[in-house]
Amino acid sequence: MKILILGSAFSGLCQRVLRELVLMGHQVDQHYGMNEPVLRQQLALFQPELIVCPFLTHRIPDDIWQSHRCLIVHPGIEGDRGSSSLDWVIQTRSDEWGVTLLQADAEMDAGAIWGTSNFPLRSASKTSVYKREVSSAAVNMIKKAISDFNDPSFQPRPLDYNNPAVRGRLMPSMKQTDRAINWQQDSAADIVAKINAADTTPGVLDDLEGVPAHIYGAQLEPNLTGAPGEIIAIKHGALCKATRDGAVWIRQAKTKAIAALAPIKLPAEYIARHIFSSHKISALNTAGAQGVFNDIWVDTQGDVAYVYFDFYNGAANTEQCQRLVSCLKEVKAGPSKVVVLMGGENFFSNGIHLNTIEAAADPALESWLNINAIDDVVKEIIHSPNQIFLAALRNNAGAGGAIVALACDKIIGREGVVLNPHYQNMGLFGSEYWTYLLPKRVGTELAASITLQCQPMLMAEALDMHLVDELFQEDWHSFHNQLERFAQSLAAPQIHAALLRHKIDNRQKDEAKKPLEDYRQEELGKMRAIFDNPNSYYHEARRNFVYKQPPKKPCWVDSSCAAQLELTHS
Repeated sequence: MKILILGSAFSGLCQRVLRELVLMGHQVDQHYGMNEPVLRQQLALFQPELIVCPFLTHRIPDDIWQSHRCLIVHPGIEGDRGSSSLDWVIQTRSDEWGVTLLQADAEMDAGAIWGTSNFPLRSASKTSVYKREVSSAAVNMIKKAISDFNDPSFQPRPLDYNNPAVRGRLMPSMKQTDRAINWQQDSAADIVAKINAADTTPGVLDDLEGVPAHIYGAQLEPNLTGAPGEIIAIKHGALCKATRDGAVWIRQAKTKAIAALAPIKLPAEYIARHIFSSHKISALNTAGAQGVFNDIWVDTQGDVAYVYFDFYNGAANTEQCQRLVSCLKEVKAGPSKVVVLMGGENFFSNGIHLNTIEAAADPALESWLNINAIDDVVKEIIHSPNQIFLAALRNNAGAGGAIVALACDKIIGREGVVLNPHYQNMGLFGSEYWTYLLPKRVGTELAASITLQCQPMLMAEALDMHLVDELFQEDWHSFHNQLERFAQSLAAPQIHAALLRHKIDNRQKDEAKKPLEDYRQEELGKMRAIFDNPNSYYHEARRNFVYKQPPKKPCWVDSSCAAQLELTHS
């Protein structure tokens, strides 16, 4: 079939749907952002049989949905309507929700229904629910809808509010007045639910010691207490604010009130640095040491150490990379035979932290510090002669974050996860030893193709390319059960000893052929030239990304990328 993907942005779900449809053999075109003249031109040239809208916040023009079958993914149960579907249900802490695939019609979200699927609603952020339950259900329904589209006997059913099984209703768009936190009266659990419902957009407008700011990334704190509404601790970039019955950690914040921070999302501690004295900051950090919040932790089960690095939106700033290096050194010094890199709850990793770089006094310098810090993470993984390292790609990974996984001895993927192992859309050559790790996995020719074409790939595709070694089930619990059994099997004495011998032998041969440090210095030489050039596309692309502006030009392609691969592997 000829299918057009229509979306408001090239979201993770749109990327997954694209690759799923391509693998199914469909001819696919794409349009993002609702540029109506361009869209109409695309439709005239492509003449799709079906338009699929996995992530759409724009209204489809009447003439388009009237002349083309348009199927829209709505993150709500049957009958639910409105732009704040997940926001309301997460904030009110409901125990069940769903996804509906409906046909575009004159009324928003009121068209004929092609499918609906409900699921238990976890206590989690909007991002987390969307990336797991909503995305999985949406993909399954789109696949079934394509089959139904070709079935002459299939008829979508109209939305019928007289049917008692239809429990959804039209809900208003949630406003900041609906999200407002009363720190003197709201419980910690209610506050977490409000912040979860606004994550990652629009955030909850709050007050941080007199500074108005949108806040994100909430976590309960059971140990610390204080006067409700007071900031009582700082830890790993997060602020802890007291409630009437406990406290809540706030990981990220965005404010227009402090010019140096610009209106971009940053670690919440950045605001504290501008409003508190150094003495107060020191006291808050001391208090934070008693709190439960951690974005890096280790769970040891027998001979296996599971290393979690749950960085907000998957981005790792310089300080986080440095702490991760320290964690890995400590784990490597211990008795664990197998180390599993778990990433975070919503992302495995997305590489360096563009927001903190943009907010730095010297973005070029901070870019340099950040890329060196993440290179140190990769180096720590590669130089691990006593352990077998596994990367558990439970969630999407991109740029340097995808390359971090390649440093491991074994890579395990979860079905449906999307990889973007390339940098050039951001105007970067890339580092993290990718010129060594990627060709070692897939060969020089395919490595150049991956990095130059800048296309997402599904785990099934990554498996075919040998970018991953095993593909486990998409179901979250099934994946972790399979992962645990696999990791434990690698810790068995004979298997572990054989894997280590093979690993050490290969590393010695590779080092003799070309020292690992040479790869790093060659990559960093290119990166330094990009960072230090104020007119390089990277600086423009970074600002556009951080401030949510569309890119001004297509994928930046440097033919020297392929030449560099030939050089490094000659």
